[in-house]
Amino acid sequence: MSLVMMSMCTTGPRRAAVQAWSTPLLGRKQTGVVLTRLWTSTSTTTDAASTTSTTAILGTPATSFDDGQRPFQITTPIYYVNDKPHIGHAYTSVACDVLARFMRLSGRQVFFLSGTDEHGQKVQQSAETKGVSPQAFVDEVSTNFVDLLDLLQISNDDFVRTTQVQHQAAVQHLWQTLVEKDQIYLGQYEGWYSVRDECFYTESELVDGKAPTGADVEWVAKEESYFFKLSEYEDKLLEFYDQNPEFMAPVARTNEVKAFVSGGLRDLSVSRTSFSWGVPVPETKLSAQAQEDHVMYVWIDALTNYLSALGYPGKSRDGNNGDESTATSNYDTFWPAALHVVGKDILRFHAVYWPALLMAADLPLPKRLFAHGWWTKDGQKISKSLGNVIDPVDLVEKYGVDQTRFFLMADVGFGNDGDYSDRNMVLRVNSNLANELGNLCQRTLSMVFKNCNKAVPEIVGEFTDEDKAVLAAARGLREQAAPHIAKQAIHRYVQVMIDMISETNKYIDEQAPWSLRKTDPARADTVLYVILEVLRHVAILYQPVIPTSANMILDQLTVPADERTFAHLTDEYQVKPGTPIAKPQGIFPRLELPEEVVA
Repeated sequence: MSLVMMSMCTTGPRRAAVQAWSTPLLGRKQTGVVLTRLWTSTSTTTDAASTTSTTAILGTPATSFDDGQRPFQITTPIYYVNDKPHIGHAYTSVACDVLARFMRLSGRQVFFLSGTDEHGQKVQQSAETKGVSPQAFVDEVSTNFVDLLDLLQISNDDFVRTTQVQHQAAVQHLWQTLVEKDQIYLGQYEGWYSVRDECFYTESELVDGKAPTGADVEWVAKEESYFFKLSEYEDKLLEFYDQNPEFMAPVARTNEVKAFVSGGLRDLSVSRTSFSWGVPVPETKLSAQAQEDHVMYVWIDALTNYLSALGYPGKSRDGNNGDESTATSNYDTFWPAALHVVGKDILRFHAVYWPALLMAADLPLPKRLFAHGWWTKDGQKISKSLGNVIDPVDLVEKYGVDQTRFFLMADVGFGNDGDYSDRNMVLRVNSNLANELGNLCQRTLSMVFKNCNKAVPEIVGEFTDEDKAVLAAARGLREQAAPHIAKQAIHRYVQVMIDMISETNKYIDEQAPWSLRKTDPARADTVLYVILEVLRHVAILYQPVIPTSANMILDQLTVPADERTFAHLTDEYQVKPGTPIAKPQGIFPRLELPEEVVA
């Protein structure tokens, strides 16, 4: 019917060698020392990963859930196509993009997956209200999410849609596997169901007659349904959580899930007959023919995307139809997933239902699940009724792509709830990017252009203790920052760069090369060179967060495009003395508060 929306990214680091695919859908002068000796000599370099090889795997610090070297699959949840994208979708996508870019720059093979969840009762109802077919409806809305990822420069390797033929086949294969293992049976469901949440709730979970999320619920009276034997996995899940204490993060999420599971699990209704927009239940030993009147519960359908996008159950998705003589499977390479990132509102599905389903199918479980918090606006809950929904497209139009990405990653501890305001956005971006990083770049490069024959200083004096200290700090940035990424503490990663720029601004103010220019020009050249080298380190490490701006800085530093990975954060690749530079251009214009905020 339609063609799969391919992932797109026009900037940023080179992607992993992962085969993209496209199939039909279903339903980036003093006693000086000439620095040539510092970057051409490799005889004293002992770390092979930090020499000239750009394919070496530096990796990330090992944790209990990741060895820091293996192929890395990272996923956003697939986004439900019931409305336009909002700040929550942007937040999750940017966070995953930062992590994926960092892993690629570290030399790891990455498969970064995003997509859209396109089945369910709410989708069918929305399509009927609009007077179009469900497929036409999801084709239109899914494009909004593809466009958002493009706008935010998200570097996903694939974009999965649950209406793809391959996805449907993977879901049905999982279903058949569960049936063969006697994990599914036919019964009748009666209870509370939220169409908005696509979730079943017990009477005890309701709050003032509504779902815990505030969504309306409706009573489903004795509807025929297939059930998954979730109740058999209560002890197994609790044992798994105990044996893998870092499976979920932040820690508070683990406590929430343990409490839910310890309260007792009921078998899960996994099919519906009251609507038709979903993956049909296939023919199995439970039925003589495919159950055309039964469609699978949307969460079994949706969760399986993490497998289907990799080619589960192991066949290629590159057009070879699983011909093992020519095809390879990303499933074999990347599963189990290294990291699922989700919002805390869908934690239960990923921390309880998903592991139980995988256990039941004898499939490996993902290594890590990170559930981040929600956003409010100006201290108020975001809702359509209050008219305060934050459109990420509007943020980009007002403030810029990298400015938006930076704010989302820097302003809130990743995992906590955050509060958005235009004032906070402007203050944060002006302070850390325009005033600190941007101003440091502009005045340093301007002095170099004006006073050093429009080139990087060619001869540099001996380094003082102050020079050595700031250079040592820059050279240690990756080692300082990497553990934060390994634990998804993205805000702390960003803070490492903010602190480095703050220290460098103190250094330039104390050294005052503008004054040295009049009294000791050679020393002024040394100070400027030191700052250029610090900026090279910072810009390379800032690529995951602000990819376009970081690469603009590297361009102005004349750093070659193929020397921008973490393997190049060594003396061998220092900024080259005597290299001509162009007239510097401002990178971070100061933001102004919108008139309505000022008023």
